[in-house]
Amino acid sequence: MQYNDTMTDATDRKWFHEARFGMFLHWGLYALSGRGEWDMYQSRTPLREYDGLAAQFNPEKFDAREWARIAAGAGMRYMVFTARHHDGFCLYDSQVSDFTSVKCSPQRRDYVAEYVTACREQGLKVGLYYSLMDWRFPGYFNYTSDPESAAAMRRQCHEQVRELLTHYGKIDLLWYDGLWLNHDAETDRSGYCATFWRAQELEAMARALQPGLLINNRSGVPADFSTPEGRVLPPEEKDRAWEACMTMGAAWGYVADPDPMLLTVPQLVKNLFDCAKDAGNYLLNGAVKPDGSIAGDAQRALRAIGAWLKVNGKAIYDSERLPLPRTDLIAGWTQAGGRCYGLLFALPACGELVLPLMAAKPKSVRLLGSGTKLKISHASNGRVVVSGFPKRVPVKPFPVLELEFGGEPRIIDESTNRAAWLDGTLPAPA
Repeated sequence: MQYNDTMTDATDRKWFHEARFGMFLHWGLYALSGRGEWDMYQSRTPLREYDGLAAQFNPEKFDAREWARIAAGAGMRYMVFTARHHDGFCLYDSQVSDFTSVKCSPQRRDYVAEYVTACREQGLKVGLYYSLMDWRFPGYFNYTSDPESAAAMRRQCHEQVRELLTHYGKIDLLWYDGLWLNHDAETDRSGYCATFWRAQELEAMARALQPGLLINNRSGVPADFSTPEGRVLPPEEKDRAWEACMTMGAAWGYVADPDPMLLTVPQLVKNLFDCAKDAGNYLLNGAVKPDGSIAGDAQRALRAIGAWLKVNGKAIYDSERLPLPRTDLIAGWTQAGGRCYGLLFALPACGELVLPLMAAKPKSVRLLGSGTKLKISHASNGRVVVSGFPKRVPVKPFPVLELEFGGEPRIIDESTNRAAWLDGTLPAPA
């Protein structure tokens, strides 16, 4: 892998591996329109009009401590906050831009400073999002015909990253975005973006300022972890750290209209588990309203996820891959702390759950959150049959089965004869 010598040490990456669940918060001037975080560009709002929104940015309910409490209550271990999005409006006191919350908005507040303090108070790791691009520069769109403006945008980028990593104490994670130019993904695929942004220089500066900092892969170099967007997509390299960034509804920024795309709690928990079973993290975005509060729908969903994790968190935190078979009832497996965990879509209506192709015998089995004692029996073809389930799921939406094996959990190898199970001749668990 290119640039591996600049990756953060494995000891510093350990917290990220263990965390598995984080909060993403998109918030800025765009919240005022209620049309999402790309509204300035999509609506083609001129600078003089968009700049006027800053005088209306007066979030009377902003409370970073409440944000952090909500994240911690949801079972999240870290947060990532948009210090500056594509519109160029800084939510902190930048010295290389006049378009900031401290200089232009009524409250004159440094929201990044308050956010960082709140994270630390709740024991959450601190992540900052920073968009490389800035729509306010004509050179972003005309990067070949207006090289002076493009260069000025790049200088601002490097200086603002320096500010964010210098003035707020320990920062744990730097989350870049917006590396392509003129919204042309080909500028990224061709490698042009890494050269334009001087990504290696930017990364070296960040690591010098913040030893142990984790950096995502959106500046043009691989850095520490991959960030598939909007879907669970593990990287091809099995040992590569990764994080699926996903939002609860149709947009990342606040949308005033009822959102028909709002995900349900079962969908959100399933996404979290799908990340964990492939040794990845789930960075879940919740909408922040113009007044600075997290939307009620998001809060209710996060409380439900937090309640589920209080019972079933052993299956998520510090999880590793576990290649045991899936069935129509078993969504997948993780392993952590010497035990194995299977996410069940529901309790078996027939009262028995069949775990096929087990080459090793489980020595104990239980349903997390339930005091009901489960029974284990064995059948042909390496089938482990679990019975004695309670009538109700301990905590919605999904029950989780915990198994402990006497040795390494393994499945029967069917590669030499895929039809052997028809005769019931597969070996019994050892």
